[in-house]
Amino acid sequence: MKYSSSLILTLIIAVTIFVACKHEPPEKGTPATIGGGGTGGGGGTGSTLVCFESDVLPIFQTNCAKSGCHDAASHQDGYVLDSYNNIIKEGIVFGRATNSKIYKVLFETGNDKMPPPPNPDLTAAQKAIIGKWINEGALNTINCSSGCDVTQFKYGANISLIMTNNCVGCHGGSSPSANINLSNYSGVYTQATNGRLMGAITHTAGYSPMPKNASKLSECQITQIQNWISGGAPNN
Repeated sequence: MKYSSSLILTLIIAVTIFVACKHEPPEKGTPATIGGGGTGGGGGTGSTLVCFESDVLPIFQTNCAKSGCHDAASHQDGYVLDSYNNIIKEGIVFGRATNSKIYKVLFETGNDKMPPPPNPDLTAAQKAIIGKWINEGALNTINCSSGCDVTQFKYGANISLIMTNNCVGCHGGSSPSANINLSNYSGVYTQATNGRLMGAITHTAGYSPMPKNASKLSECQITQIQNWISGGAPNN
C-alpha cells in the first residue's frame, strides 16, 4: 500500500506532538527544584505553584519534625520530616495526594491521625495546601514571591496566620509547649505585650529562638508582628 508524502508528514507531526505533550511526575526521591515559583501564600506575581519553602515546609517543621516524632533523632516509623529531601523519601506519590500516606494520615482519627493527640490538628487550609503541593508534583519550589506586605498587620488576616503555620504546632493543643498557647488571640497578646514573642522570633540573646528547629521567620513577617505590637496588638 502506498502512502502520500503529505499523509506521512501528518503522522510524523502527530506523533511528535503526542510525545512532547506527555508529562510524567518526578520519580520517587528525585528532588525537583524550581526557583522563583509559587505565590508563597497568595499575592505573588509569579507562578501559581504552591511554594514549598514558605508554605509547606514550615507546616512540616512545626507540626511534625518535633522531638519524639519525626525529627532526625526520633524518626518515628522511619519518617524524618524536616527538609525537602527527607519529606519526599517516603509516603508521597508524586501528583497524587489521595494516594500519599503523608496526606491521608491527616484525615485519620484517634492515634492513627497525624499529628497525633494531644497535638493540635492541622487546619483545613494547611491540609489543602499540602494536598495541592503533592498534586502539583511535590516540587521543591524556593525563592518564591511571598506577597508579604509590611503595611498589612491585622491580627485576623496576618498575625494569626503566621502563628498557625509557624508556632501553633508546638504552642497549641491541650498541652502547649512551655504552657504557652499561641492558637488564640489571648495567648498571642500575652506573649506580645510581655516582650517574649519579639525576643523569640528575632533570636535575641536570652530568649529561646523560635520557631524551634525551623527557619527563622522572614524579615517581612517579623516586621508585620512588630508593627502590630507597636499599634497596641489589637484583636482586629
